[in-house]
Amino acid sequence: MKLGGALAMVLAMLATGASDPQPRIFIASDSTAQDYKPEKYPQSGWGTMLRCAVPGVTVENRAIGGRSTNSFIREGRLDGIAKDLRKGDTLLIQFGHNDASIDKPERYTTIDQYKANLLRFLDVAKAAGAKAVILTPVARRDFKDGVEQPSFPTYADAAREVARSTRTPLIDLGKASQAWVQAAGPDAAKAYYLHYEGAAGAPGYPNGVSDDTHFSELGARRVADLVAVGLKATRLPIAKRITPHVPALTRTTPAGGPSCG
Repeated sequence: MKLGGALAMVLAMLATGASDPQPRIFIASDSTAQDYKPEKYPQSGWGTMLRCAVPGVTVENRAIGGRSTNSFIREGRLDGIAKDLRKGDTLLIQFGHNDASIDKPERYTTIDQYKANLLRFLDVAKAAGAKAVILTPVARRDFKDGVEQPSFPTYADAAREVARSTRTPLIDLGKASQAWVQAAGPDAAKAYYLHYEGAAGAPGYPNGVSDDTHFSELGARRVADLVAVGLKATRLPIAKRITPHVPALTRTTPAGGPSCG
C-alpha cells in the first residue's frame, strides 16, 4: 500500500513536470536589447545581461537591431515567436526607438500603428497561454541644461495606454532609465553608453565611437537590473525566478564580456 502510494506520487510529479515545462523569457525588441558577437564589444544589450538575474531560466532573446514593431512583424519575426512560444513563458515587448524613425519608411510606425502592433504582440502571447509584459522605450543619454530628457515620449505614452487598456503588466523602463541616467549626470553617464576614443581598446570600434543610444557592457548590465526590478514587481509567475541587484548587474568595472560571474 505504501509502495503504491509512493508510485502514485511519482507518477503525479512526472505528469506535472510534463505539462508544466520550465518557464522561458522571450524578448521582442531592438538593438538596445539584442545579443552581440564578441567582435562588437563593448556594445551590449540589456537582454543579454538579463540572463544574470534569472539563473536556470532560458532567455530567448529575439531582439535585433534596427527593428520597429512594423518591421519586426513584417519580417516574420513575430510569427517566429508565435511558433515557439508556449504556456508558462513570458514575452517582453520593448519598441519605440525605430518606430519613431520618420526618415526611414521601412521602420517608421505611426502612433496608431504602434498601438495596433502592440496588440498583435499581446494576441500572440495570449494565444500561446504565455504572459506578456510591455516595456516603454529605454532612455537615450540626452541632457539639456543638465536635465535628462524623456526618450520617445509619444511612443512611451502609447505603450502605457495599451498596457492600461488591456491590463497588461508594464515596466516603465523609459522613466526608470531616465531617472538612472539623471542620477549619474551628463559626464558619468557616458560610461553606460558607447563613448570611446580610438585608443581605448574597444574591439568593435577601433576608430572610437560617440553613441548616446546603445549601451556599453556596464550600461547593459544596469538596464538589465532595471528590467529585473520591474519584472520582480509584477504578479506574474516569472517574478519568483527573478533576482535583481545581483553583483553581475551592479558591478562598477567591466568584465570584458557578458559574464555573470
